[in-house]
Amino acid sequence: MNITIVGLGNIGGSFALSLKENAAEHDVYAIDVDSNALRSAEQDGVIIKGFTQPEEILPETDLVIFAVYPLLLKSLIEKYKPYLKSDVVLTDVTGIKRSIIGQIEPLLPESADFIFGHPMAGRENRGLKYASGEVFKGANYLFTLTGRNREPNIRMLSSLIERLGFRNVSAVTPEFHDDVIGFTSQLTHVIALSLINSDDVERNTKQYTGDSYRDLTRITNINENLWPELFIMNKDYLVDHIDRFKSQMDLLKEAIEAEDIETMQEMMVEARRRYHDLHDLELPESD
Repeated sequence: MNITIVGLGNIGGSFALSLKENAAEHDVYAIDVDSNALRSAEQDGVIIKGFTQPEEILPETDLVIFAVYPLLLKSLIEKYKPYLKSDVVLTDVTGIKRSIIGQIEPLLPESADFIFGHPMAGRENRGLKYASGEVFKGANYLFTLTGRNREPNIRMLSSLIERLGFRNVSAVTPEFHDDVIGFTSQLTHVIALSLINSDDVERNTKQYTGDSYRDLTRITNINENLWPELFIMNKDYLVDHIDRFKSQMDLLKEAIEAEDIETMQEMMVEARRRYHDLHDLELPESD
């Protein structure tokens, strides 16, 4: 099978590396505007060949993986449509689904099957040099299936994703995807950004940080071109999650001000219970 990755950055490069390691029988190509990145990937054996123009490889491509920003996806589909092979399977990696699916599906040729996907893995740094096939191992993968998708193609792509090391491959609705990702991913970035930007810059905090602060602020090494797109395209769910988070912050603040130890303890016990449930851990025995 010929696989073409569109966008050979961090995630696209990670797919290429993982395919090379775990599915070497497939031929992997890439399309990118950065000819230097393509040449580097060719020299390192990450891809067979790279292209800057879609017509040079898409007519021979069986599976296209779009590893690009969500707002770019529509224009690429419009540009690539004339060159798509009959019965081609396409997928993406974008962290937002409802609006993307609504934009893309009306543009697709009848024979094309776009199976929208989201690898729940990645690194904060951008660019091919930060790509790693290891990042997918043990991670979760979400498909947002639609009525257009064909069962044999779903099975093929699911099998391939599992071979790349993803642990849980799930199918969810676009609405559930955007709701849960708004909470587990986008809200956590909002919290981390707010935390680090609320610091007193005159304090030279880096001399006094421990693991807690470093862990909470790790994801602020953020792609400022991508994440505003994700926030805005999912703002209904995200704003609701921010409001619910703020209500918990207010509750804890009021308990601290009132020296209400009982409320604080109840919140901590519930948080510990949820943490252990999230990580499938047994709760420690109470003292």
